[in-house]
Amino acid sequence: MPDLHLEAECLQPVCGVDEAGRGPWAGPVCAGAVILDPARVPKGLDDSKKLSAKRREALALEIKDTALAWSVAYGTVEEIEALNILQATGLAMRRAVGGLGLRPEFALVDGNYAFDLGLPLRPVIRGDGISASIAAASILAKTARDQLMVDMDALYPGYGFAAHKGYHAPDHLAGLARLGPCPIHRMGWAPLRRILDGKPAGK
Repeated sequence: MPDLHLEAECLQPVCGVDEAGRGPWAGPVCAGAVILDPARVPKGLDDSKKLSAKRREALALEIKDTALAWSVAYGTVEEIEALNILQATGLAMRRAVGGLGLRPEFALVDGNYAFDLGLPLRPVIRGDGISASIAAASILAKTARDQLMVDMDALYPGYGFAAHKGYHAPDHLAGLARLGPCPIHRMGWAPLRRILDGKPAGK
């Protein structure tokens, strides 16, 4: 289970940073940044993908209540199209770190890419299963983006966004075939282009 052993090796305060939504066909990418209070770490923190939606939502509330600082931010569909998904993810992460009410001295970032976040950082492969701070950030990013896609389902009905959150799914394919793309679809995404060209989508 994730703990604070990596955080203890860093300049303090240290924030964990993670993203949600790099792979979907629709919607923004979301980043979370969290500075945990070592004396009030929520129990059960883990990679958000390993948790049920109900457990993620409960932990998100607890993280927001106990953390020294937390923030979520987005890279928009337009920024994904203009910059590419990697750079839009870095932009979302910089915004999340910049939105923290307490300035961190160091960041632990999930993955293997050293984004320019304006402070020293360490990429941690599978960090959401190792670092409690990264796990907390992953939970905030995932719950925030999931709720946004539920809201988008109401705004753009017929695609099933509330269920699949913009990822590859039969309902998503059916909605695209019936309605065509909507304003939050990532039109530069190769699988989406193939669908619109009448070819198999792949993933």
